[in-house]
Amino acid sequence: MRIPRTPFHRNAVFLVLSAGFMLAGCDKAPPPAPPPAPQVAVVTIQPRAVALTTELPGRTSPLRIAEIRPQVNGLILKRLFTEGAEVKAGQMLYQIDPAPFQAALDNARAALARAEANLPSIRARAERFKELLADKAVSQQDYDDASGALKQVEADIASWKAQVESARINLGYTAIRAPITGRIGKSDVTEGAIVTAYQAAALTTIQQLDPIYVDVPQSTSDLLRLKRRMEAGGLNQGGNGQNKVGLFLEDGSSYAHAGTLQFRDISVDPSTGSVTLRMVFPNPQGTLLPKMFVRAQVKEGVKEQAILAPQQAVMRNPKGEPYVMVVEDGGKVGLRMLTLEREIGDQWLVVSGLAAGDRVIVEGLQVLQRLRPGTPVTVKATPFGGAESGPARARPAAGGK
Repeated sequence: MRIPRTPFHRNAVFLVLSAGFMLAGCDKAPPPAPPPAPQVAVVTIQPRAVALTTELPGRTSPLRIAEIRPQVNGLILKRLFTEGAEVKAGQMLYQIDPAPFQAALDNARAALARAEANLPSIRARAERFKELLADKAVSQQDYDDASGALKQVEADIASWKAQVESARINLGYTAIRAPITGRIGKSDVTEGAIVTAYQAAALTTIQQLDPIYVDVPQSTSDLLRLKRRMEAGGLNQGGNGQNKVGLFLEDGSSYAHAGTLQFRDISVDPSTGSVTLRMVFPNPQGTLLPKMFVRAQVKEGVKEQAILAPQQAVMRNPKGEPYVMVVEDGGKVGLRMLTLEREIGDQWLVVSGLAAGDRVIVEGLQVLQRLRPGTPVTVKATPFGGAESGPARARPAAGGK
């Protein structure tokens, strides 16, 4: 059956189609706006002069050591010092029984006196025989005998004088005295002990600890590296304070007194491939003891145009190679591979990879890891001042990169 088309039907169809087009248009949302460029904080790299130092482990050693041994045989009568105390040069330490040495001195003096008593008469007899020989009153043999007797007595006198001096020296050796000023150790003998001259075992030991030596090894490769950098003009070693050395104790604390670099040894230890640096430090409070482990801070020189990068900005790729993210001129992120030399405080000393004026991104690690080269960014102000802070103790970079 055919339904007639009236104007009412035509209007109803138009309304249905219009509603369908309107519903279809509502299903299409407008395209989303692009996300804003991430904000990053940067530090502008500025070269500056940096004092480079190296920490080297070492040990202390006394300035002077004196092992006390007797110079004569005898019996120890007294010990005249307190173990562990400070003694002065010339102070008496032990008393060996002087009686036998006093007797030997008295005997030598008596023999000398006897020889000197015979000298006048024998000398007068020789002079008379010389006069009589000119008048042929005595024979030549008589004069020769008298002259020989005079020379014999003079030789005896010289011999006894030497024996008197030797006996006097030996008597003086019975008082064993300190040859140097320093701290004395424990005594290995007591009163009543028999000692022998120049025995192998020392009676005690004196060590001079103020000032005190610090000996540290430095590898020859470091010496060659420094030499090449100085020849290339990369380091300035001028200044009166170049030989000043700092010291850190076993607990990490800083020693109160600065030392002086005295010399570098001229021989290389073949077992370690290093040379010894000897430094001298004042030790008025006795803080440093012999054989103590310490770390010396040695000045290498001043790098006039050093490039420093904040440690928080440096990351490493899977190969362990260091790099930083920078903001390039177009406002996009760039990646710079670095070569690092050493750590200076909270920064790295950069050998290559950065130049003056580079803007290094110093955001946190999570922000840095989300950035990719070519990503547009906006720069925000940051109070970070790592690139402008002063240098602290310098240590070689791990891996040398």
